[in-house]
Amino acid sequence: MNDNEQERKGNRLSKIVTRTGDAGTTGLGDGSRTTKDSLRIDAIGEVDELNSGLGVLLCEDMPEAMRAALLDVQNDLFDLGGELCLPGMAVMKDAQVARLEAQAEAFNADLPMLKEFILPGGTRAAALAHLSRTVCRRAERSMVRLHGAEPLSDAARRYVNRLSDLLFILGRALNRAGGRGDVLWQKGKNAA
Repeated sequence: MNDNEQERKGNRLSKIVTRTGDAGTTGLGDGSRTTKDSLRIDAIGEVDELNSGLGVLLCEDMPEAMRAALLDVQNDLFDLGGELCLPGMAVMKDAQVARLEAQAEAFNADLPMLKEFILPGGTRAAALAHLSRTVCRRAERSMVRLHGAEPLSDAARRYVNRLSDLLFILGRALNRAGGRGDVLWQKGKNAA
């Protein structure tokens, strides 16, 4: 066992600067190495960026039920990252997808029916939820590209699809919680 393997034994990182990626490769959870621009690493990076964006959103004031839902999502995204870094492994569960669906229904229940397209904005928290939604969609596209080359679990792909729906709903709900309504798109507003 070399020094780097010993330092990472048991999935614990005792040393952060390892220099093992200096040549443009990185290690996966199964011990194999891949290029840092591979489809798998791209998907992992998108999910990590999404989780970081949710961390910024969680710095905002919001109802406790929304905070709890987003903290659950952050933990789920670590599960998803684990699945992505272990080729052939299915970590995400149908129960995680079902939880998102139930939360989407619950948070949407008190919102007025949409009759117009809305713009991302309103309160800062709502805008951050919409920004996270767009990063989630990008992560989903990365995962679809990866799935075209190597299979990913159905639950993983469904999870990110449902999560973008939940983040859209949370954007609307956060505006309402902040005393604001939806920011409506005005067709042709600046066309003259």
